[in-house]
Amino acid sequence: MQDELRKTIAAARSGDRVALDSLFARHLPALTAFLRCKVDGELAQRESIRDLAQSVCREVIADLEAIEYRGDEAFRGWLFLQATRKILDRYRYHRRARRAGSKEELLPEDDDAELLQQYASICTPSRHAVGKEQLARVEAAMRQLPEGQRDAVLMSRLGGIAYSEIAQQLGVTESAVRGLVARGLARVAELLGDDGG
Repeated sequence: MQDELRKTIAAARSGDRVALDSLFARHLPALTAFLRCKVDGELAQRESIRDLAQSVCREVIADLEAIEYRGDEAFRGWLFLQATRKILDRYRYHRRARRAGSKEELLPEDDDAELLQQYASICTPSRHAVGKEQLARVEAAMRQLPEGQRDAVLMSRLGGIAYSEIAQQLGVTESAVRGLVARGLARVAELLGDDGG
């Protein structure tokens, strides 16, 4: 799997369109779920998640030459870091511009199944099975977490990123990441009324 990603990145760097599509098709569901859990308030009213995800992907494509391949987890961590930077940039833009109007766009229903699959790692199987109406509840619960907990849970559970890599991305210790994830998951379960079943 690691060798496959290394080859895909190398092909994408050389402009191979199939490799670029493959690279992002593999990570887009997790990136979309990550953005949906992080974006709220004014930004959610003015920017579509799909547009934000595509913008992050365009910027990653532009920066592919700068990526030092360190594995799939490191790539996902870097992708989520770019998404976080994009969110901060868009919040700043809208605060400065004070633009009027709304561009809120809900994702098509077809995308909900992929998002539910991504969220399965945060919730118990019974929560996952409940389906589409839980999607909004899970996202709302995730947005209620303090930013550090939310980022650690999203990177760990949605991104499948190791605690050591998350620690490096967040600039904290691995044990701090473990604590953030544990407290975040406990809080999400509490907010969802999850009884573990």
